[in-house]
Amino acid sequence: MLATENVPKGVAYAVATTLFASTAAAATKLIASDVPIPVIVLAQYLICFVIMLPWLGRYSFRSLKTERFGVHLVRGVSGWLCFYAYYTALSQIPLVDAALLRNSGPLFVPLVVWLWMKFKVPGKAWLPMLLGFVGVIMVLQPDMADIKIWHLVGLTSGLTLAISMVATRALSRTEPSGRIMFYYFVLSVICSLPLALLNWKPLPLWCLPWLFYIGFAICLTMWCYTRAYTCAPASVVSPLNYTGIVFSGLLGWIVWDHLPDTLALSGMLLVVVAGLLAVFLNSSGAKAVTSNSNKDKAVVGEEQGAA
Repeated sequence: MLATENVPKGVAYAVATTLFASTAAAATKLIASDVPIPVIVLAQYLICFVIMLPWLGRYSFRSLKTERFGVHLVRGVSGWLCFYAYYTALSQIPLVDAALLRNSGPLFVPLVVWLWMKFKVPGKAWLPMLLGFVGVIMVLQPDMADIKIWHLVGLTSGLTLAISMVATRALSRTEPSGRIMFYYFVLSVICSLPLALLNWKPLPLWCLPWLFYIGFAICLTMWCYTRAYTCAPASVVSPLNYTGIVFSGLLGWIVWDHLPDTLALSGMLLVVVAGLLAVFLNSSGAKAVTSNSNKDKAVVGEEQGAA
């Protein structure tokens, strides 16, 4: 059964997603010098899982049964990698740079659907991706000697975000939001635990409230994110990811007094324009396919509009 779409609600959830995610990222950057990134990631997902427990109490374990565990696995691991790479990058580079690179995710979508689902991507979907990557290079700066490895780590978070986006939309057509979140948090805790144990050190008391906030904010982020893709097509939701760059830019300016230079600002603008151009060029070509055998192809059609 397909989820009922409600575009205004999807838009509201999408904007809330970027707001909560931006504040969680700022909190992460604030404590990253005193708390190892693997520990932050583990704490985040453990808190999210604990918040999920009341939901589990209302339902039987049968409600967790799924026939799409493989897609849950892809969504869980890619989402975890996205946050791990994102947090690692923002601990070393300005918040707005890390946010921009993470939000390059929609530009990778044509590549993801082509490699993963073997779906032929229309030629017009590649132009915005190329323009967006030009913008990313402008953010990294044209002198290759000045490019930091951490910027490339940030770009990796964008690639894994694209995989997560495609998988989330695929799951939202058949799976309830609670089940998607449950598998995501459990898989992320499993992935996070070994790295956190290897990097463990005593935590300063002043960091604990921020750790709790990060976990709570990310739980809200994931719930809003999943609801957004359930209520509206990716062609509508994905461009709104770019509001996160605005929120991150404001937080970076207020807290760390960081303002990107003209070249970086121009690159950010080009990435945003490329994403919006992709929506304009491709959303009209998205086709809804309702048969069970073609569910994922319907997702691909919608994701092309978000590329």
